[in-house]
Amino acid sequence: MSKITQLDSKEVYKNYWMRVREDKIRRPSGAEGIYGVVEKPDFAVIAAIENGFIYLVQQYRYTVGGRFWEMPQGAWEQNPDAAPEDLAAGELKEETGLVAGKMTQLAYQYLAYGFCNQGYHIYIAQELSQRARELDAEEEDLVVKPFALDEVERMIDSGEIRDATTVNVWGWLHRKGYLST
Repeated sequence: MSKITQLDSKEVYKNYWMRVREDKIRRPSGAEGIYGVVEKPDFAVIAAIENGFIYLVQQYRYTVGGRFWEMPQGAWEQNPDAAPEDLAAGELKEETGLVAGKMTQLAYQYLAYGFCNQGYHIYIAQELSQRARELDAEEEDLVVKPFALDEVERMIDSGEIRDATTVNVWGWLHRKGYLST
């Protein structure tokens, strides 16, 4: 197994949500180069399913200039070491107002490990009850809506849902048998 050796590292950018560093590296062949790394805390993505419906959220995504439907998801930058189940339950309530009587972790995945160390915990939320939402300032335009499972399938097939994390979780839900209607 080849291993890249880090020779030096410098921070090139940092804000509340992420840190970017540039590492000087040596490859197994001896060739030296640089590697850019984005460091972000892990996040949780939550499939909230009840009675043949799944709750999606929509908000404006500045980086791609559009509004898109996706599963509730987020990180706690102020508490990056929070237990994943607490993060998942907190993000679900914050974005949708839903509280789950049952939360099940399905998997842990990396978002884009070619340049970023961020991973995500996949949860399914069931036995839902509605409470008040607690949106962050960055989520002021967030909309939440339940969709029939077959409608979400159509939205993925048509490209209306473009969030790779949401599509990945949809695949996990299929594999684990949670999407039978």
